[in-house]
Amino acid sequence: MNAERYQRGWEKLMEIDGEGGERVIESLQDIAPDLGRYVVEFAFGDIYSRDGLDLKQRQLVTLASLTTQGGCEPQLQVHINAALNVGLSPQEIVEAITHCIPYTGFPRVLNAIFVAKRIFLERNVQSR
Repeated sequence: MNAERYQRGWEKLMEIDGEGGERVIESLQDIAPDLGRYVVEFAFGDIYSRDGLDLKQRQLVTLASLTTQGGCEPQLQVHINAALNVGLSPQEIVEAITHCIPYTGFPRVLNAIFVAKRIFLERNVQSR
């Protein structure tokens, strides 16, 4: 394990996802601790720490990617919360998801919107 890479990734994970990210990593400890380490080191230590996009832009790309893949509702939950954490508004999140309709279709976009709706209600934020 590269301690510097892990530390950089952990700090970025906490900045973006906070407790939600920590819960994901902790949930892997008893079954796949290496997977948690890969998420921290690679996704956050290498990819999220790159120059070129700010955290809001990175979350917009992530939301679009998860929406178009479909079946990623648990990850969408984490990343919609992350999008709010880094300063995206609920309206921007809805617009990013809605923008995916021509590329992925209504069912996947509807699934993503309902995840967003649940999170907005939990966090007591207005989407309109």
